[in-house]
Amino acid sequence: MTEHQGASGQHFRSEDWYGDDLGAARFVECTFTDVDLSEATTSGAVFERCTFHGGRLNASTHTATAFVGCDFRRTSLFDATLDGCKLVGSTFSECVLRPLTVTGGSWLGVTIRGTNLSRLDLSGVDLREADLSLSDLTLATLARARLDRAVLREAVLDRTDLRGASLDGVDLSEAVLARTQLDLAGAVLLAELHGAVVDASA
Repeated sequence: MTEHQGASGQHFRSEDWYGDDLGAARFVECTFTDVDLSEATTSGAVFERCTFHGGRLNASTHTATAFVGCDFRRTSLFDATLDGCKLVGSTFSECVLRPLTVTGGSWLGVTIRGTNLSRLDLSGVDLREADLSLSDLTLATLARARLDRAVLREAVLDRTDLRGASLDGVDLSEAVLARTQLDLAGAVLLAELHGAVVDASA
């Protein structure tokens, strides 16, 4: 078990941090290339403008940790847990993001394009202004999520649960809908996007 106090502007390459407890360490503008963080834990840690290139966070657990403006490329988060984490402005490209356990948190402005997110439970997550274009959200749960101004262009919403989600500024007509679960407000929004005039007083 190694203690990490954090760093600024450092490049960590091919290091073995398997099972390490990073606690509330703070990393600013650091690059993690092929670093093994499998089963590592953080609590209240901060990763600000960091790059994760390759590497593994498999089965890692993060509680109230912030990944702000981070760039994840070809990184595996297989079976990771994100509990109340902040991923504001972060980008995920060619990453493994399932299975993933997510409890709340803010993913404001996150970019996750063309990614398999099927069956993920993102209930109540703040996904405002997120870009989920081309991603597969088949059987995913987004109930009560905040999706205002999110981009869902060509995202697959096959049997996706959107009940109770806030959808202001979302163009559902750009998504691929198939048995998508909507509440009344969502159904009205979809109808209006297709040119219908909904008379709620009728």
